[in-house]
Amino acid sequence: MENDVIECLKTRRSTKAYNPDRMPSQEQIGTILEAGMNAPTGRGAQSPVIVAITDKATRDRLSELNAAVLGAKADPFYGAPVVLAVLADRTVPTHVYDGSLVMGNLMNAAHALGIGSCWIHRAKEIFDSPEGKALLDKWGIKGDYEGIGFCILGFAKDGYSPVSKPRKPGYVIHID
Repeated sequence: MENDVIECLKTRRSTKAYNPDRMPSQEQIGTILEAGMNAPTGRGAQSPVIVAITDKATRDRLSELNAAVLGAKADPFYGAPVVLAVLADRTVPTHVYDGSLVMGNLMNAAHALGIGSCWIHRAKEIFDSPEGKALLDKWGIKGDYEGIGFCILGFAKDGYSPVSKPRKPGYVIHID
């Protein structure tokens, strides 16, 4: 009963060490974005917006803002050269769930293409800040949007291979 999609879902892991000089192609990024745009949303409202950031200066500024929220100095994007910021319209009751499904689709699509990914938090705090709101305005995003997450993308550093933890006992409870 195995197939490629199920295998992809079972083997995807977060990548936390990237080669910052190796950028996925625009075609690969486009394919990943298309998968994100096709995530299900409550009542088909399509509340999320994805901002694809490949500009190094913008990526680095978002990293600095994210680290400041975390109270750290290290790059919370682990050197990944691509950042996909997922936001969702707060006026839609399912916006957090919608954005979360987009994040899942982005990460699974990246894995299917051999590209590493990881969900990085603190998008909410960044885009609720005055500087974050200024970025949204600069990018032409109008309305009441909440940051759901950052999906970082890139190729893993040589030798980096994330390992899966065993699934916990009682993860599934069957009611027959």
